[in-house]
Amino acid sequence: MSAARLFATFFGAGLLRPAPGTWGSLAALPAAWLIVKAAGPWGLVIATLVVFVFGWGATAVETHGKADHDPSEIVIDEVVGQWIALFPIVIGASRAGADLLALWPGWVAAFLLFRLFDIWKPWLVGWADRRGDALGVMLDDVVAGVFAAVCVTLLAALWHGIFLR
Repeated sequence: MSAARLFATFFGAGLLRPAPGTWGSLAALPAAWLIVKAAGPWGLVIATLVVFVFGWGATAVETHGKADHDPSEIVIDEVVGQWIALFPIVIGASRAGADLLALWPGWVAAFLLFRLFDIWKPWLVGWADRRGDALGVMLDDVVAGVFAAVCVTLLAALWHGIFLR
């Protein structure tokens, strides 16, 4: 297996069936936890930027000359989007001095919301996906991750602002 394929499939997670995108998103969760434990929340932000750039390149290599611009086994885009969806949780936990895993409802919400936006592809997510190139493959998940992060933030504000008072 080439280095580009290994990276694009997130070390084989994208080869799992059914629903390789979901497997890629699930694989992103423990990876994010490890990064945050080792390098803090800003480490996850930096890792997301680095993985985006290398993922874009790996996706370009893997799709070059092929009719399918977004094969299901390429899940590095899901990893990036899932990590973006987790930003409010890891940054919030750090600022509050809370245990990262104590915020497990946020992790679940980030996962489910990211998968919803990635599959549904509303508005800008669909626009990015329709680009039909490697950048579009990456960007649709970036936008889905941003949408999920905004929703996670709103849900946390609602929960902590209303239900815990």
